[in-house]
Amino acid sequence: MPEASTRFHSVQLADGIVDFSWASATDTGRRREVNQDAVLAEFPLFVVADGMGGHIGGEIASTSTVDRLRPVAESGAVTPKAIEKALTRAVKDIAGHPEATDDGTGTTLTGVYFDTHGGIPHWVTLNIGDSRVYLVRDGQIAQVTTDHSVVQELVAAGRLSPEEAENHPYGNVITRAVGPTESVKPDYVRLDLVDGDRFVICSDGLTKELTDYGIQHFLSEHPDPGEAVAAMLDAALENGGRDNVTVIVLNVARHGGDDPDDDTADSSTPGR
Repeated sequence: MPEASTRFHSVQLADGIVDFSWASATDTGRRREVNQDAVLAEFPLFVVADGMGGHIGGEIASTSTVDRLRPVAESGAVTPKAIEKALTRAVKDIAGHPEATDDGTGTTLTGVYFDTHGGIPHWVTLNIGDSRVYLVRDGQIAQVTTDHSVVQELVAAGRLSPEEAENHPYGNVITRAVGPTESVKPDYVRLDLVDGDRFVICSDGLTKELTDYGIQHFLSEHPDPGEAVAAMLDAALENGGRDNVTVIVLNVARHGGDDPDDDTADSSTPGR
């Protein structure tokens, strides 16, 4: 199983310091031969892409999408415009591999980024497909993103209960993805910056094997992001590992205090 090392980053705000810690890992699972998931966890952008398509199409789609978003994260200026421009380029990259892709090739894209523009620092989630962002706040877990799937549409229409949706035969059929069309726009949700928040960003390979409360359990048992990621990944594999599994855990801690020597201090070293 891949190692999930915890990384750290601190930002000085007008009213104090915010410490971020996170870890990520991806695994092929126990029934798939190829890992079509891709992950990007580089402050201030944290995303998971779950590819789909015959042959190696899904791997191309997810990798192309993450590769196009990486410079956006490295620039530090993550905006909807920058994200959507990167996705347009990713779609062209995907289409440039006709020998390895088909009409069903594409990828989900789900994640969160930290935004200091506009005066009030906050989070923004982005979502295309059925990978998910969860938020644990004040001891309660909530799914922030809404799945773009046939099953979710049936639930929203009152034709399926959430319990019936869990094992529905159309459970893997998504209604929006990066790749099949020339342009695609994520759904965005703005969230306040709150001390103690914990995010989980994951592909459906995790949610097929763990309930929301199972995810919350492993978070409560493991305050360290790297340990939480490893525990959830291990549990997903033990529960069947029917799909590729990718997980990011991100912790937030706010402090009052003096300016640090470096207001964007970053450490990629495990431990602290």
